[in-house]
Amino acid sequence: MKITPVMEKYILHWGEMGARWGVNRTVSQVHALLYLSPNPMTADEITEALSVARSNVSNSLKELQSWGLIQTTNVLGDRRDYFSGKGDTWEMLMTIMEERKRREIEPTLSLLRQCAMEMEADKQTPKDVKEKIETMLKFVSNLADWFDQVKRLPKPTLVALMNMGSKVGKLVSVSRRKSA
Repeated sequence: MKITPVMEKYILHWGEMGARWGVNRTVSQVHALLYLSPNPMTADEITEALSVARSNVSNSLKELQSWGLIQTTNVLGDRRDYFSGKGDTWEMLMTIMEERKRREIEPTLSLLRQCAMEMEADKQTPKDVKEKIETMLKFVSNLADWFDQVKRLPKPTLVALMNMGSKVGKLVSVSRRKSA
């Protein structure tokens, strides 16, 4: 696959953004390449296209598979694996959000719940610190619950909500005034 200057700019930027989000730069670049590619690619083709070490591509592919962001296909008569980006933009976003929730939010919730249980008998931790931990627990729990509700919404509903932007806030304000 020939990478055009626009494609290169996109791939490099996606790699940079991945690094800012705590994802290895090459993992993000491989993801960007597979997202743009019209056809599945072999690890060797990815290595050549990105000019990175084959071992780096292999590790990146394993990481992307663990996130559920790419899929592997095979070609009859060819022993190599072919990789492609999985799903459309919305499916990709929801997969990333679900994995971040599983890897980051759920462990945090577990820790906060454990802290809340331990605080009940804890006489040493100051009251204001306990209140802050309880506030964080409520916030993170609400965030996780909100995401679980949102991810069940049909894609057209999510798109409509997104397109509404700040109008959603106005609707909520109007709704609250009417019910008060």
